[in-house]
Amino acid sequence: MGFYSVLTMAQRWVAERVELGETVIDATAGGGVDTLQLALLVGPKGKVLAFDIQQEALNKTAHRLHSYEEQDKLGKVELIKDSHDNMSQYAAHGVGAIMFNLGYFPGGDQQIITEPDSTLRALEQSLLLLRPGGILTCVLYPGHPGGDIEAEAVERWAAALPHEQANCVLYRQPQRPAAPYLVAVERKAPRS
Repeated sequence: MGFYSVLTMAQRWVAERVELGETVIDATAGGGVDTLQLALLVGPKGKVLAFDIQQEALNKTAHRLHSYEEQDKLGKVELIKDSHDNMSQYAAHGVGAIMFNLGYFPGGDQQIITEPDSTLRALEQSLLLLRPGGILTCVLYPGHPGGDIEAEAVERWAAALPHEQANCVLYRQPQRPAAPYLVAVERKAPRS
């Protein structure tokens, strides 16, 4: 049978935690696969904020959403042409899930890639936006130029999170160092 892909595992972990009617974020819309999945998870009373800096990616996401046959099952989706490190300008605390799929937009300009500095700022904001029990998933691509540096930075960031604040997991094939892998963080409730 084999193991789940990193993208499938990210979606499964998110699906286990997201509730109907919540607000969720796709930090890197790309082709809209995660945006559609999130819109289905939150249902018609929920909301998805989908970010990308490339209009081409947002157009592809919009097309994917509009092509979905059961529109009445989708949450409201707001497509935002802005960097994921500005997400706190669009969302308030209480977000159920935030998904990152880093690297470049497949089929687009592969010179435009996510950068460690903006990604780390976005991850810091994510922790503040997530509700207790909320999850962020970050799919990393060390196999493309610059991807290894970003992957290492994200992994160091997650490893340094205080255990009292969050649980972190790594989903990876250790014998394939250039293969995509997943870092996930579940926000803990503050102790009283």
